[in-house]
Amino acid sequence: MNPITNKDVVIFDLDGTISAPKTPMDQEMSALLSRLAETHHIIVISGASHAQLKKQFLTGFNESSTSFEKILLFPTCGSQCFQYSDGEWNERYADRLSEEEKEQIFESFEKIFKQVNYSHPEELHGEVIEDRITQITFSAVGQKAPLEKKELWNKEFNAVRETITQELQKLLPNHEVLMGGLTSIDVTKKGINKYYGVKKAEELLRTPIERMLFIGDDLRPGGNDEPVLRTGIEAVSVTSHEDTKKLLAKWLNI
Repeated sequence: MNPITNKDVVIFDLDGTISAPKTPMDQEMSALLSRLAETHHIIVISGASHAQLKKQFLTGFNESSTSFEKILLFPTCGSQCFQYSDGEWNERYADRLSEEEKEQIFESFEKIFKQVNYSHPEELHGEVIEDRITQITFSAVGQKAPLEKKELWNKEFNAVRETITQELQKLLPNHEVLMGGLTSIDVTKKGINKYYGVKKAEELLRTPIERMLFIGDDLRPGGNDEPVLRTGIEAVSVTSHEDTKKLLAKWLNI
């Protein structure tokens, strides 16, 4: 059975699902999603900032042929939502971190780095700990690191990232601490994750979970897509954005 036949909304993860990490969506994917937007609402939930979502996702579309009114963006793990109307992307809500919370999070990262004897790589590409307003994100080799650098770091140090995440959660019991992508750790307000994003989508679109489908590459236990399963949403696991393209082409009879 075609899983999108009885759905009104298709929700996507970004990195590893729609495109390679921090890489602009290609034209084949944009054409498939434009076709999907003719019949379904499309939502993207990602740990990426709003600026990164625009750069990585929106710039791939032909604005004259794509119905942006059918697309919602949920950056920073669903702690924000942007919807298109009157020719621009407008913020629907934002669960901002206070200055006190941000200070606590930054200090907690430094404490854990010392606790686990973690040293940053000598070569960094951009910010390592970034204030995304509603989320603080640690990127081990920097926000602007090329994919191959992230893949190399992940192969060698992902176990260390898991330890940092676990220890950081102990220091920040009133916040959500989750790994994202290949090198990131995201910190938001407590309870804000992709589960929260799906529930907010249900509220904003007035569409029941049963009429939604989620597609992501990290639905494993502890993965950053895994929280959506607690909503009861039907979910499809993919291995890469190429896998997603094959499924969409099949479902759309292209």
